[in-house]
Amino acid sequence: MRRSASLLQVLLVFITMVATQWSSVSSTYCKDMASSVYRPHSVTITEFGAVGDGVTLNTKAFQNAIFYLNSFADKGGAQLFVPAGRWLTGSFSLISHLTLSLDKDAEIIGSPDSSNWPAIDPLPSYGRGRELPGKRHQSLIFGSNLTDVIITGANGTIDGQGAIWWDWFYNNTLNYTRPHLVELMYSTDVVISNLTFKNSPYWNIHPVYCSQVLVQHVTILAPLNSPNTAGINPDSSTNVCIDHCYVRNGDDVIVIKSGWDEYGISFARPSTNISISNITGETRGGAGIAFGSEMSGGISEVRAEGLRIVNSMHGIRIKTAPGRGGYVKNVYISDVTMDNVSMAIRITGNFGEHPDDKYDRNALPMISNITIKNLVGVNVGVAGILEGIEGDNFSSICLSNVSLSVQSMHPWNCSLIQGYSNSVIPESCEQLRTDCGQTPICYDGGSSSAIHAQEPRHRLWSATRLLNPLLKSATL
Repeated sequence: MRRSASLLQVLLVFITMVATQWSSVSSTYCKDMASSVYRPHSVTITEFGAVGDGVTLNTKAFQNAIFYLNSFADKGGAQLFVPAGRWLTGSFSLISHLTLSLDKDAEIIGSPDSSNWPAIDPLPSYGRGRELPGKRHQSLIFGSNLTDVIITGANGTIDGQGAIWWDWFYNNTLNYTRPHLVELMYSTDVVISNLTFKNSPYWNIHPVYCSQVLVQHVTILAPLNSPNTAGINPDSSTNVCIDHCYVRNGDDVIVIKSGWDEYGISFARPSTNISISNITGETRGGAGIAFGSEMSGGISEVRAEGLRIVNSMHGIRIKTAPGRGGYVKNVYISDVTMDNVSMAIRITGNFGEHPDDKYDRNALPMISNITIKNLVGVNVGVAGILEGIEGDNFSSICLSNVSLSVQSMHPWNCSLIQGYSNSVIPESCEQLRTDCGQTPICYDGGSSSAIHAQEPRHRLWSATRLLNPLLKSATL
């Protein structure tokens, strides 16, 4: 009865929150990107000798088809259609003005032979994620310096068959960095939609140094114990929209990055103008939404709304360390539900791995203007651990309308941070007890010129949709 009463108390608070109409905002660049474009030229992969039996290696067929379609790039672009079947392949590269389209019963599957994922040199700004100096394996689907690229379908599947890579990782027998499932670099006008991604050897979707990126209606699946299988990883990219996705994996559901230590600082390519909405995620080893720890090029102007995080280690997490430099600022997260999450909010100032010993220990990151609003959680272990860095207090951390049913007797642990709070249950830590309702300092998510107001009713629909699963659990 105590648990049911607690659940109902939390839900009543949340109902009160969503009954208050306040304007929603959304990035204009999200509306400008189309998930489908008419291509006047189309071929099917079977026209190039591909066999969809799950055994025949079709790398050459994919490469030859795309080489052929390149002649239509300046004639309205082209489409490569993958019909029903299991199409085994090694790495292949895309071209500009291309749509890669999968039938609903089509599966592109990555070869278990690592020689079919060629080793390539890292970028000059290496240190993206956990990439170390030296060679790295090319991603299964790869592209660089492209424009107008669409990877889509009728919910077909791209399967990296990552189990063998995970074994090599755990056995310390890897010579190079593991490949991503899809990686696009230095590209613009990218759409990834209506597909299922499975069993990536490493990260799943990795746009790096890109702009105008839409990831929409995507499902990402990997075992909960799979290493580093983060879902969607915008990295040093701008104008990114992630919407209506489901992710269940072994690492962060969505994680934003921008370079590692001195390499990210010198390259100075930030991640900015990022819109995230309507995401459901489950992860045993990561967070529902994370920032860093590689954030040395800077992360700013991020708005995330309509997040449902279940059965996970962390809900919201910022990771950084001395030596990172850079910043995470102007982040607005709202309309979040959590169920069975070990720690709702975590800010870590000592997430300490470095690519080498050349980093500047005096390069301290700036963490500021972080607003978390309209958050409800049940079956939460700890409300939050928020830890800054000595001599580098993290500032303007603002919590508003946060209601958590917490199991721990010590729900908050805060040090070296400064901020504000309003309507937080259980009561926030002392460092945040100045009322954010009485100060204009808290970031309201509206400072970016690329953001505009939407109809309030969308806010109410989104909140109600997220509330329904918790109402159901309260009545059990």
